[in-house]
Amino acid sequence: MNTSPLPVIQTVDLWRIYQPAAHQQIAALRGINMQVEAGTFVALKGRSGSGKTTLLNCLGGLDRPTSGRILIFDQDLSNLNDPEITQWRRERLGFVFQSFGLLPTLSAFENVELLLRLSGRKRTERIQRSQDCLELVGLKKFIHHRPYELSGGQQQRLAIARALANHPRLILADEPTGELDSTTAREIFALLKRIAEEEATCLLVASHDPLIDEYAHRIIMLQDGQVVDVAQ
Repeated sequence: MNTSPLPVIQTVDLWRIYQPAAHQQIAALRGINMQVEAGTFVALKGRSGSGKTTLLNCLGGLDRPTSGRILIFDQDLSNLNDPEITQWRRERLGFVFQSFGLLPTLSAFENVELLLRLSGRKRTERIQRSQDCLELVGLKKFIHHRPYELSGGQQQRLAIARALANHPRLILADEPTGELDSTTAREIFALLKRIAEEEATCLLVASHDPLIDEYAHRIIMLQDGQVVDVAQ
């Protein structure tokens, strides 16, 4: 009997070709085949232009591949129309960006709670889950602080708390330590690894930061839109 875990992410011969001009084509992804299981912290690495962000955008339903298949939680994204994929993304995924993307006029609690409000959760559930997420990332004491009252590392922790709000089994992060010093970057990577292991969440993190190698369970190297190496 096969007891191996089902992959959270599976891509099959994934291509994304852009056509910026009538007689010009740029292949950002060239036949990507990969799969990632729950509870895995994966570093997605490669030079600028290697296809990291394009791959994240396709996996998150922010961009449509030219050909190939993306299966997430056994859901084929090509079968979803735009409103369906928006709803699916809101309910199943978490996103973390380099620029944090926090609302400056809202408190730390309100930044997390807003996502739950948009999902239609009941007030008591929103309050408890927001508090739990802030505690998980070490911001319980800063619940009423606004983003500009927090350090860069604390703002990224807040962005991670927000990404966790809807209990996602998949979090996609694009250069989450790009604006942080090395000490804070280590703290963020350690936090992401702990979330993957304790919350059974799959994390796919695109990063140029060499420090990520010390924390990721797997490293997937991209070059010119292709997977060229996978390291455990």
